[in-house]
Amino acid sequence: MSLEGVLAVDKPAGMTSHDVVARTRRILKMKRIGHTGTLDPEVTGVLPLCLGRATRIVEYMQELPKEYEATLRLGMATDTEDLTGSIIEQVDEVSVTPSAAQKVLESFMGTISQVPPMYSAVKVDGKRLYELAREGKTVERKSREVTIYEIEMKGFEWNGPFLDISFRALCSKGTYIRTLCVDIGRALGLPATMVKLTRTVSAGITSSECLTLEQIEQLMQAGELQKHLIKVDHAIRHLPAHIVSDDKSAAAVQGQRLSSRAVEPEVKAPGCIRLYNSAGTFLGIFEKQEDTGAIAPVKVFLPEV
Repeated sequence: MSLEGVLAVDKPAGMTSHDVVARTRRILKMKRIGHTGTLDPEVTGVLPLCLGRATRIVEYMQELPKEYEATLRLGMATDTEDLTGSIIEQVDEVSVTPSAAQKVLESFMGTISQVPPMYSAVKVDGKRLYELAREGKTVERKSREVTIYEIEMKGFEWNGPFLDISFRALCSKGTYIRTLCVDIGRALGLPATMVKLTRTVSAGITSSECLTLEQIEQLMQAGELQKHLIKVDHAIRHLPAHIVSDDKSAAAVQGQRLSSRAVEPEVKAPGCIRLYNSAGTFLGIFEKQEDTGAIAPVKVFLPEV
């Protein structure tokens, strides 16, 4: 039986997300692998990989908030908004108190507007921004709204003439932490850049659930990797769970629409659900249609025999 589920990888520094996928494909000797959110090469932390049929749930996992631990440096700015770039601004003196920093951090709670950095994968007229940036070009970017659900200062440390502020942030998808660092500096009246970033939670998966690439290779050689994978339905546990009646479970896996009466508990609101049979077998993602009230298949997972 081929591997199926979500593999939580502890991404090391120095590798792109694509590099991690490519190496995992070689280790597992399988092609059908997808990730749920790109991390820059120097960023470490949680990188969930979907294996086999689990690639069909990537879009549902990507919708969930992500948590990061970051460090910004006050007193200098770079063209990439992190330490991989060239310094474009620097000041001789930084004067900020912990209470002032805390107050500014808290001001970013809620829905905020961000302009994607030039060194990002956002496309403008069919070309990625980082490609334009490497050509020395700067183009106008549309701002986008993101949400910071939680932000908390974790450290306040002087580094020569500069000040390093560490913080934890729980945010919506599409949030650029590099840009958040720059904007925090701007709110304090100082240039800033990100010096360190780790993703600690992605799609509900925490750092403690992650395996290094070396551990993955060892478990694969020992034939033990499947038991370390997160099951498909557990990876989308934010979707409500419902059970289909025994006489309608065959119709469900055949991709037929179901009456709302065939599902327990009753699905009251439109939206996606996880559907199981009475034996607890996951049948797939279904959706209550707003117009008809029927329970329609979205992604059916035929039970493996």
